[in-house]
Amino acid sequence: MNRMVWVIVAAPVIACGAPPVPGVAGPAAAQEAEPEAMVPPGHGTLRIDDTTLELRSGPLLIKVTPLDEGVIRLLAPDSYERLRNMAEPRRASALESTNARPAELFLVTFFSYQANVEFQPEDLQTSHQGRLVRPSTILPITPGWGRQRLDQQTQQIAVYVFEGPFDYDQPIRVQYGLESSDGWAQIIPTLELERTKIRAKTGGGMTVARATR
Repeated sequence: MNRMVWVIVAAPVIACGAPPVPGVAGPAAAQEAEPEAMVPPGHGTLRIDDTTLELRSGPLLIKVTPLDEGVIRLLAPDSYERLRNMAEPRRASALESTNARPAELFLVTFFSYQANVEFQPEDLQTSHQGRLVRPSTILPITPGWGRQRLDQQTQQIAVYVFEGPFDYDQPIRVQYGLESSDGWAQIIPTLELERTKIRAKTGGGMTVARATR
């Protein structure tokens, strides 16, 4: 009789594994599930400018482009590879700057229409779902970034890291000094339409990871 009791109790453990630990197994499961909602790479048609916020501040033009995987997969293949190659080598540094909390990466370009124009990198911030977010770190790409000064028709580029998570299907505001842009609200329908097109073309939007299981 005792032996029968052990068989009944042990069977669910073998079949189902250990029960999830609150606050640990949940996020891991979410991370596994997240790519399933993405479209596969290599089928997008959007240009980088289609997913870029622009902001003018005097002689400065500031461009802000999300490096989120779910967004850049909607780009044409060459643009996707370009942005992915900028994002991936910097993700470890990004997570370190946010103490392993979700890190959102953005490609930021400062361009000047005039000569000898100063810019303040730390003055760029985002506002998302009622939360004002300052960069947790800035990872320069162009060598002259540290000068914080631009000649006419020149640009400086860096990857900005903000503590997330961000929902890119919701409005995002970009601010620099007294100027701001809410242009992401106009980009969202473009992203939704491109996802629909890719899923129709690929038979439902199965990701590469899922297809190779």
